[in-house]
Amino acid sequence: MDAGGETTSDIRTVYGAVSGKPNLDPTRLLCFKVYKRRWFVLLVLCLLNCSNATIWLTFAPVADQSGQYLTVSLQNINWLSLVFMVVAIPLSFGTTWMLDTLGLRITLILGSWLNMLGALLRFLGTLLPPARFKLQFPAVMLGQTLGALAQPLIIFAPTKLAALWFPDSQRATANMIASMSNPLGILLANIISPVIAKTSAQIPTLLLAYAVPACITCLLATVGIRSGKPPTPPSAGAESSGSEPFIQGLKLLLRNKAYLILLLCFGCGIAVFTCFSTLLDQILCVKGYSNDFAGLCGALFIVFGIVGAGAVGVYVDKTKKFTEVTKIGLGLSTLSCIAFSVVSLMPHQKVAVAAVCSLFGFFGFSIYPVAMELSVESSYPVGEATSAGLIFVSGQVQSVVYIILLQALTKPITESPLSTCGDAVLSWKDGWRRKNKLLTGPERITTRPLPTK
Repeated sequence: MDAGGETTSDIRTVYGAVSGKPNLDPTRLLCFKVYKRRWFVLLVLCLLNCSNATIWLTFAPVADQSGQYLTVSLQNINWLSLVFMVVAIPLSFGTTWMLDTLGLRITLILGSWLNMLGALLRFLGTLLPPARFKLQFPAVMLGQTLGALAQPLIIFAPTKLAALWFPDSQRATANMIASMSNPLGILLANIISPVIAKTSAQIPTLLLAYAVPACITCLLATVGIRSGKPPTPPSAGAESSGSEPFIQGLKLLLRNKAYLILLLCFGCGIAVFTCFSTLLDQILCVKGYSNDFAGLCGALFIVFGIVGAGAVGVYVDKTKKFTEVTKIGLGLSTLSCIAFSVVSLMPHQKVAVAAVCSLFGFFGFSIYPVAMELSVESSYPVGEATSAGLIFVSGQVQSVVYIILLQALTKPITESPLSTCGDAVLSWKDGWRRKNKLLTGPERITTRPLPTK
């Protein structure tokens, strides 16, 4: 069978997914088929994922300019990124239920509208007169919150889309493409934000540049996605996708030791990558590295991650070695993270910092789609959105803890001759020394003097 260029795989016997016994019911004999339109649905999801990521990290590469324009502190600017984690945590459970119950189409269209409205509100908020009512920052924060509401609706979808629309031989690759569109958006944010917003007066132009793609993507999702799944499944796994009820699926996951280990370990990895993307500019500027260089490091982090993910995705599709690849990737990512914590504190080491960021991205981001697919494989018959969604929730919860902890450990400093941070200069090691001075001895750093009585 080959209708309209659509390829088919003639499979006459479908085996029971759980029992392993052949299904002899003649009404269940299927001819599995893949549809060309799956690539359009994948494209829309990639555009949505990319747009939402640019909205998430719009302000991180230009934190100083954003704080000056909105007349708020760096801590408040960090909350424009942190709100994505805070909002996603309670919303994630509803999102997993929505994907597994209401379907992919409704979820993606709702996510695209929230993403567009948030982008438009951020831009319009910067046009308000700042002197009288001081509504600019609340309006921008509200727009960020709408974008945060959209994030789990979009970022949970890759595993579900790959399972419903793609055959088993393409699932890991499709998941990789959809998942890597999010770090691609992070890459674009790290490049575009410093290029456009060289001064604080250019922040509105920056927000407009991110609002236009969000509107176009919303139109494509609303008009172009006609159904949440193809007329016939591409594989036996797609036929039984999401077979377990939501609550029953959660109970099964909480009793699955292998899944719980992945939940903790990979959630920790997501949190580390989130902190890296959010705070990279503020960490590097203390030692004299410019916003442009921080943007370059963020770009290398993503580019090498996408390259690694492409290679790993193809390899795993052929070998199905999900567990081995995930373990090796996590180990090498840990070593790269330790190396970054050392070289980022050294001035005049651009080559070393750039190289470590590249390795961190290559080993870290490359295992993201593999670990997500592993979460689905290790939790069958639980729905794809539920198993992958809880991994994301774990990452968001740990991200909030890590970012708050890192900010609590920083300390303002008054003398930093190499700093390019602007008015607010934070030490990323002195706060830790101060909190552990009983172990490390008296402080020997220049800090803000305490007021005398």
